Amino acid sequence: MANLLTRLFGDSTAREIRRLQPLVDEVNAVDTEFSALTDEALRQKTAEFKTRLAAGETLDDILPEAFAVVREASKRTIGLRHFDVQLIGGAVLHQGKIAEMKTGEGKTLVATLPIYLNALAGRGVHLVTVNDYLSRRDAGWMGPIYHFLGLSLATIGHEFSGVYDPAYTDPQPHADDRLNHFRPVSRREAYHADITYGTVNEFGFDYLRDNMALRVEDLVQRDLVYAIVDEVDFILIDEARTPLIISGMLDASTKKYNEFARLVTRLSQGRDYTVDEKIKTAMLTEEGTGRVEHTLGVTNIADIEHVDLMHHIQQSLRAHACFKKDVDYVVKDGQVIIVDEFTGRLMFGRRYSDGLHQAIEAKENVRIERESQTLASITIQNYFRMYEKLAGMTGTAKTEEEELQKIYNLPVAVIPTHRPMVRTDHSDQIYKTERGKWKAVVAEIESWYKQGRPVLVGTRSIEKNEQLSEMLRRRGITHEVLNAKQHEREAEIIAQAGRRGAVTIATNMAGRGVDIILGGNPPDAAGADAVRGLDGLHVIGTERHEARRIDNQLRGRSGRQGDAGSSRFYIALEDELMRLFAGQRIAGIMDRLGIDEDTPIEHPLVTRQIESAQKKVEQYHFDVRKHVLEYDDVMNVQRKVIYGERRKVLFGDNIRENILDMIERLIGELVDAHCAPDAAREEWDLEGLGEAAAQLAPALADVNLAEANSRDDVKAVLTQAALEAYERKEQEIGPSMREIERIVLLQTIDRKWIDHLYNMDSLRDGIGLRAYAQVSPLIEYQREGYDHFQRMLADIQEEAVTVFFRLAVEGAAVPRPRVMARPAVPALAGKSAPVSAGVAATPSGDGKRKLGRNDPCWCGSGKKYKKCHGKDE
Repeated sequence: MANLLTRLFGDSTAREIRRLQPLVDEVNAVDTEFSALTDEALRQKTAEFKTRLAAGETLDDILPEAFAVVREASKRTIGLRHFDVQLIGGAVLHQGKIAEMKTGEGKTLVATLPIYLNALAGRGVHLVTVNDYLSRRDAGWMGPIYHFLGLSLATIGHEFSGVYDPAYTDPQPHADDRLNHFRPVSRREAYHADITYGTVNEFGFDYLRDNMALRVEDLVQRDLVYAIVDEVDFILIDEARTPLIISGMLDASTKKYNEFARLVTRLSQGRDYTVDEKIKTAMLTEEGTGRVEHTLGVTNIADIEHVDLMHHIQQSLRAHACFKKDVDYVVKDGQVIIVDEFTGRLMFGRRYSDGLHQAIEAKENVRIERESQTLASITIQNYFRMYEKLAGMTGTAKTEEEELQKIYNLPVAVIPTHRPMVRTDHSDQIYKTERGKWKAVVAEIESWYKQGRPVLVGTRSIEKNEQLSEMLRRRGITHEVLNAKQHEREAEIIAQAGRRGAVTIATNMAGRGVDIILGGNPPDAAGADAVRGLDGLHVIGTERHEARRIDNQLRGRSGRQGDAGSSRFYIALEDELMRLFAGQRIAGIMDRLGIDEDTPIEHPLVTRQIESAQKKVEQYHFDVRKHVLEYDDVMNVQRKVIYGERRKVLFGDNIRENILDMIERLIGELVDAHCAPDAAREEWDLEGLGEAAAQLAPALADVNLAEANSRDDVKAVLTQAALEAYERKEQEIGPSMREIERIVLLQTIDRKWIDHLYNMDSLRDGIGLRAYAQVSPLIEYQREGYDHFQRMLADIQEEAVTVFFRLAVEGAAVPRPRVMARPAVPALAGKSAPVSAGVAATPSGDGKRKLGRNDPCWCGSGKKYKKCHGKDE
């Protein structure tokens, strides 16, 4: 069907290229003129463009000239001149689309065109990369262009932020000079540069941290205006399965994880539990459940009172049966570090949630970190959808265009290569067993090694990576190993992977953001010619990945910029993908044909079966991401509201007026609750109303409501008394009252928001069971989530107003309350706010006034006595 539509209407990408060709012609038309300019005259073009934009011209109006200026500046500073196809790629990125460009076509250079153009608006441009090294390398590589044209450039990393300054040299110089010219600055300064390079994690977490700041000067980010995402398919698709979460440690004991780690080693797979490898879960069988109950000394582990035990056994079982060392994680320096399944890189700072990481730590017998509580979270999808304009570039996006279009409204344009692609992609070789496959892989590597042809071998895990390395060592084949354990040497290893006779075994780390130059790096013309004479770099894939894009990324390391090259994938029916999704049918064919383990088969039917398996997995992961997003969309609406209100408080917008509105609203709700509109006056609960009002504001305890004849009169009397009490409190506190109001409101919002996140997590964990009642779990989540949110907003107002009426100058008779410990939430009273806030009360057993059920609890928690310590009495 797709081919028929293409024949009828033409290829959309080809139409896009034809549409942009006149723009390329315009850039080329002014090329000669700009080439004749002096350096200073060329540099002055930036100021000229900014003046023209201020006068009313648009970015599209100045695009051809701006692109021509960048092209000329690039030629003068780093010796690279943009090809015409790169100009097309730059225009596609400026339009807010994805440019699919093959490996070696210069995506890093292409990005300079739209970055410079959009940075002229003065609102900031972000270039998002997959890791800190690429962020700093690319910024340092392209930095001379921006610096020459008078724009500031910064990079942010996990523990570093710096501004590009060619006059500065790192006191601890790197071997790659592109990393050496970043002068350390604050995070805020880095974000206020014209252009900021960084990773998705840093941008996302800085956004969340900004929405936890207590002072305006602690904010680091500006508005999210324009971002170009490098390796866009990886970041917006693969990474998007995991939300960004900032968490704080809880005080719960970790002892049980060790106990359950020992318990699960005594269980047997099949008899005591079953494993679903596709979704990485393990479930106890009936026999296994009985065995666990006997060991723990409980009658029924499914009882509600044993929910904690059930949680521990499930997570310990998953850690034991579903997560493998040197595949899913590594143990380094006494820590369990997750390995990214798509890139093979270590994910420092990331942890599995819900106690799984602790269960793995117990399994590996390393120090167990405490469980965490979510303080703030956002999905990658919803973070990037906040940008006014978003674009991306990668070598492999067309296969995922449907998802990129649906979720992000990002169409994909395939940019033609500068030189024709001549790489030969050989058919897959399918073997019956892994042993047969590895023998064939080693034999091919040895054959090319003896001829001196460079070979890059891709493996899916560190375990297989090291296994193949040992095989080659026994054969006496000199080789380099690249995996997450050697990530510090990545640049050095990759730089020489194209040398004559080089054999490099790499995980998926070698699949993105690297350029393998024939002959080695620095370039050696004679060496490059010798390698070309051997048909260039040969890529061997030892296993198909779940996503076709990852396989294509590995192939793309060969055949860059029209170079010769070739690739071949070796597959065994025992490989994970084949075993789970496609192996049985092909195994049956091989058995009927009597094929042994050393004989490969090649057939279009088999290739189609493998592609079909990959499509199934891709669709499954798409559904997972869509499911995550559907639920986070509910939270996203709430997040926007709460962060918007918080931002107003942070900047001190009409705080006093808002507090007075809160007081009036709360008084109105109290009157409505105790004096029903359709009830006679004698049916009103004025005594209860008085108690509730006094709980809100102690000054209201003495208000006389006996002469109030209507509900409006009651509201008016209480409201007037409350507002007068607040004015007296303002006079008592003095000029610092506004700052105190701001801090109290911010901390109340943060505390209630953290509780709300916990409640929403709990709601989501169990909402799937609603499907058994023939209702949509998502609709139920939306409905109940809305109710939770409304209650949270009401609680924020009630708690804040309660605190405001109990503020007292330090040193007065009211003692300082106990402060409840909460993760990552600062104490209320700071150096600039010399007050104590809370409730001064004592337990009823100490001989003083007996607390009423609705009185604030003596412990200082801010809760009512009946809902706190009163429950135990």
